[in-house]
Order: sequence, then C-alpha cells, then structure tokens
Amino acid sequence: MASRYDVAVIGGGVIGCLTAWRLAGRGARVVVLERGEIGRESSWAGAGILCPIQPWLYPDAFTRLIEASLALYPALARELEERTGMSPEFVRSGLLVPFFDDDPAAHREPALAWSRRFGWTVEDLDAKAAREAEPALAEDVTGALLWPKVGQVRNPRLLKALREALRLDGIELRERAEVAGFVERDGRIAGVRLANGETIHANKVLLAAGSWSAELARAAGASLPVAPVKGQIVLLKSEPGRLRHIIKHDRAYFVPRRDGRILVGASMEFVGFRRGNTVAAVQALLAGVLRLTPGLADEVIERQWMGFRPGTPDGLPLLGPVRSRPGLWAATGHYRNGVALAPITAELISRWMLEGEPPLDATPFLPDR
Repeated sequence: MASRYDVAVIGGGVIGCLTAWRLAGRGARVVVLERGEIGRESSWAGAGILCPIQPWLYPDAFTRLIEASLALYPALARELEERTGMSPEFVRSGLLVPFFDDDPAAHREPALAWSRRFGWTVEDLDAKAAREAEPALAEDVTGALLWPKVGQVRNPRLLKALREALRLDGIELRERAEVAGFVERDGRIAGVRLANGETIHANKVLLAAGSWSAELARAAGASLPVAPVKGQIVLLKSEPGRLRHIIKHDRAYFVPRRDGRILVGASMEFVGFRRGNTVAAVQALLAGVLRLTPGLADEVIERQWMGFRPGTPDGLPLLGPVRSRPGLWAATGHYRNGVALAPITAELISRWMLEGEPPLDATPFLPDR
C-alpha cells in the first residue's frame, strides 16, 4: 500500500503542524506523520512566552529571526480563531526580569544594551517600582527590567486550534504513525516507510520531529546535532491578577494565564529521554517560587508535567534543506523558542520548499552549517 504527497511532514508539534498548514495554503498536498499524539511533546509542555529567551547571549541573526516571527503572531492568532472558533489566548502580559544581590549572573546591562540596539521598549525599574509592578516579588529585589509589549499564548489551546484548522482544511494528520525508514529514488529522499509497513511517497520530506530528529536523520543517512533537554513544569492554581506579568529569572520563570493559573518552569536536564517528574527538579522550581515570589507561597499546586526540548550545540534552530541528502528538509532544534519561532519557521520553510528561495537570509540556521 502506498500514498503520494508533495510533502511529508514528520512531527506533529507546533512547528510541523503550522508549517503543514502553510504548505497546504500554498497549494501543496501534505501529510503530517506523528509517532504519538499531535502536539503532546515539547509543544504541549512549553510556556508559550513570545519573547527570545535571553537573546543578548545569542548572535544578532537570532534576534532578527525571532522579531520576524513575533510580528506574525497577532495576525496568526486572529486567523486561527476566525477559522476554528478557538482562541490560542494571545495576550500581551509583559515580561519582567527581577534582580537580586545573589543572582548567579548579571543580565541587566547586556539586556539594556540589546534592547537599545534592537529598539525594544524596556523600563528600568528600581526596587520600589519593581515591587509596585509585581507585589508578589521578594522584598529584597534590587530592581527589574520590564518589557511591557511581550506577549504569550497558551500552548495547548494553540495546538488545539491548529489541529482543528488542519482538519477543516482537509490536511491529512496521522497519529501513531511511526517512521521506520526512508524511501530513496535516484539519489534523493523520496518518501518514508512506516512501522506498519506502509510506504508514503513524497517529493520532499520535512523533518520536524523535535528531540527525535537526530535519530530519524541517521535513518536517512544524514547527521543533525539535536539532543533532548528535559524540562519539568509545575502549575499553580491561583486567581486572575495574582501575578501581573511573565517573570523570567535564571532560577525559574512564571507565566500567568487568563484564568489565574500560573505556570512555573522549567528545569534544564541533559538526561536523554528519561521521562517523569522528579523530586529534585520540582523542589528546585518550588524553591524558586519561595525565593523570587514569596507572595505566591500559599497558592495551590495543581499538577506537574515535563517535556523534551530539541537542543542544538549553539542553541539555534536547524532550518532548510539537508544538503547531504537531497529531498530531506529540516525544521527542528528550536530549543526553548519553538512556539515563539513557529510562525516564521512555517513561513520560511513553506515558501522555500515550494518556491525555491528563502524569503530571508537563513544562512546562520542551515542544517549543514
């Protein structure tokens, strides 16, 4: 049994699904292949912060890429809600980075310099202003930086809306469709073989499988330096307005949702694919709550979960054709910025695959760099 498509997308996370949607919107016949459930790995586990994570530690090309992506989010959120009736809960809650005398690293000056260079609106708050902006902060806060325009989405709702958009537009989604190998024809990757014995022929194959991309690339005869970085998250049940902004610190981050829930994340563990929440990681996150925002100490712990971020050696995504294996493309390795980078990844890859040229300079992100 065999099926034929223009593009077979391996991976049903936010990157794979949104790119598939854009490919189909440009006229391609697409199938999305997901080894588990659509959107239930890294995409589901993330915080949905629409801001580069400490961009002053990365090359300027990364900032330019993520700025291009964030500019697309308001329209994407409206488009999804109009198409599906489901809101991804895009809100501009602002992002606050507090400072304390015992901080493990000094981010204030590099962050201010980066904000000035790229024109990001930022407020430099003293201790009193920081506490007024966020009363839950510890009393010994020495100041903070506030980016008032930073937004967020609620990952599970974004993924549900994307899934519904794909369904409404007739794009084929296959869950529990594990790729066991690749089809080669005339020296090109020309499809995949599934574990159930089915062959799927495709003019091009897009590898968007997150932390599992390296293993799949090897099966195709290529090498992609992607490794899982485990992240554990705790959810607090609170009241709306209890936390006013996203708070980001080296010890932990806190993301307030519209309904009052507060997401506390996230550990960074290089433990392979070891699943499950652990005492040590959850305890460290809760210690972060007590140290940074003791005003949240009495909030109720609702649940905890984890996911695997697809990390790369330089922290930058792998985007574009895999030159060593014609027919194979990559959109993976987004690490901690997958949701933030999803719109520009989908735009870049869909246009590049179908029109032959990238709409922006993707040289710093090529898979074979």
